[in-house]
Amino acid sequence: MSAAGVATTADEMVLWVNGRLVARTELVLRPDDHALVGDGVFEAIKLIGGKPFALTRHLDRLAASAVPLGLPVDLEAIRGAVGEILTTEQAQVSPSWLRITVTGGSAAMGTGGIGSSPTIVVAIAPMAPWGPVSRVVIAPWTRNENGATAGLKTISYAENVIAIRHAHRSGADDAIFANTKGLLCEGTGTNIFVAYEGQLCTPSPATGCLAGVTQQLLLQWMPEIVVRDVPIGVLATADEAFLTSTSRDVHPIASVDGQRLAAAPGPLTRRAMAVWAEHFASEIDR
Repeated sequence: MSAAGVATTADEMVLWVNGRLVARTELVLRPDDHALVGDGVFEAIKLIGGKPFALTRHLDRLAASAVPLGLPVDLEAIRGAVGEILTTEQAQVSPSWLRITVTGGSAAMGTGGIGSSPTIVVAIAPMAPWGPVSRVVIAPWTRNENGATAGLKTISYAENVIAIRHAHRSGADDAIFANTKGLLCEGTGTNIFVAYEGQLCTPSPATGCLAGVTQQLLLQWMPEIVVRDVPIGVLATADEAFLTSTSRDVHPIASVDGQRLAAAPGPLTRRAMAVWAEHFASEIDR
């Protein structure tokens, strides 16, 4: 998953839009593009030494997220765009973001408009580093696990924008959502793992969380992790917990709502960090 708190400037971005590299100052999005009503999907991928991490996994999820929107995704065109933009100088800056966005394209005004042809935007920008630990707060809003976009990575990110700004005002790095049943769900751009009853647990997609690429790789590499839905209150009293995302990898949580956890990182988190470091290179697309 992408980190909502990691920013970059427009001057550092390289852009590819609908078949060509474009200048940063060039106007490329039509005013009738259905992106303006949140009709689109995206993926944010880490570039290491000019090579994308888990590109195929991210593209598979991009295509899956687009299906409920009725949005056609041309993966061949996207791979061509990625290949072209990776030849730029910015792609060699390590680490960098590779962000792929597909929108509904030009459409009649109104929520129900259907675009004539999707808009494809591929962008590269430097990725700022995170500190050694993360501080989180519990979001005062809930995820709707029954919502139409639950588990999809769409560009309708207003809920995450509001929650991450709330976290920053509270002196934290991320906000953690419960779902409507009061179960631990996810962060604004992160998955969460928590030590509970002697096990390392992470919420299931049934809670409404996005199935993160980093989360799914850890589940593959660490069979001892349990997919288990637990009450949101478990987080504040846990001995240890951590976030995962594209930019964070495995990132220990130091405090919840200002209350420090017993260890950051604890033994389960340290093992996850070690496993990630051991296997990370195997997922770099060459």
